[in-house]
Amino acid sequence: MTAAIGPKRSLIARATDDRIVAGVALALAATAAALLAGGLSGYRVNTIGQFACFALLALALDLIWGYAGILSLGHGLFFAIGGYVVGMHLLEQSVAVTGITPDIVQFMGWTALPGWWAPLESFPVALAAALASSFAVAFAFGWASFRSRVSGVYFAIITQALVYVAMLLMFRNDTGFGGNNGMTGFQVVFGLPIQDPAVTKGLALASVLALLAALVGCRLLMIGRFGRLLVATRDDEVRLRSLGYETLRLKLAVWCLSAVLAALAGLLYVPQVGIINPRLLSPELSIEIAVWCAIGGRGRLAGAIIGAVLVNAIKFALSASLPELWPFVLSGLVIVVALIFPNGLLDLGRWRPTLWSRADALQPTDATP
Repeated sequence: MTAAIGPKRSLIARATDDRIVAGVALALAATAAALLAGGLSGYRVNTIGQFACFALLALALDLIWGYAGILSLGHGLFFAIGGYVVGMHLLEQSVAVTGITPDIVQFMGWTALPGWWAPLESFPVALAAALASSFAVAFAFGWASFRSRVSGVYFAIITQALVYVAMLLMFRNDTGFGGNNGMTGFQVVFGLPIQDPAVTKGLALASVLALLAALVGCRLLMIGRFGRLLVATRDDEVRLRSLGYETLRLKLAVWCLSAVLAALAGLLYVPQVGIINPRLLSPELSIEIAVWCAIGGRGRLAGAIIGAVLVNAIKFALSASLPELWPFVLSGLVIVVALIFPNGLLDLGRWRPTLWSRADALQPTDATP
């Protein structure tokens, strides 16, 4: 009798997650339709685009943390790789179309943009460069770490150290990426003025559609054999290895996929905010990404999206009126989730208040895909 409860709960949990993913996918499709229909202000369109990029970044982290149990506190590195590459592309294209010398040339003491940036004027080349660079960095770091069986808190610390070192390097002018000032002054996107409402709408729409495609694709991947093996690796890697599975390849594959998605998010984000600088490599951002996943509910995909949108909506609202209050609100959200909703806010519907113990507040969640 007891043995039958586990599979039954697993099926119920999977059906629930499928419904939540379907609901979020429909919401994203409706958002895309609203963008196409028009009627939204430029500010709201831009905000939707930024939220979609943050949600894609959270989704990327949830792949490795929620399903493989690998906590990265350095995912801002891959986000920044995509941002810097598209920044170089936008500057090259701006010079080619307008002939205006960007500010980076002046404050870096150059006479023109570096010659090796020239191929990045082509967007397909820039896209390939951003994704390939993030993949290469992730593969090299992941292979060295997973082969040495670095895991848990040690892996998290190493990833945070990695992004911190990258931030310090990018703050230096001699690295050739704008130093503290970074890159700004983008004039055109695909030959159109970057301030054109059609460009703003197009970037936001591309971000929402990329998020929708990533959500559906990752969900299909996670409910298959690959996802089940990832969960098994997270729960008992030693046992899985003893059964003959090569867990190094599993972890490396999902790690690189996560890095590529994060780079794609950065590539879509930078044209919408109009600047890229080393602050995007701040360890605080990488920690905040983990907070988004934890608040929404890690290992659920849709939870990462909900958490990212919810947290950033509150942040944007408070930044306009009470910016000094935001750190306290974020800390409060983390404490509430840790004490009352250990599986994230997606478990809100299953919460039952109790005066006696937190253990009775939520029933156990089956974490299988």
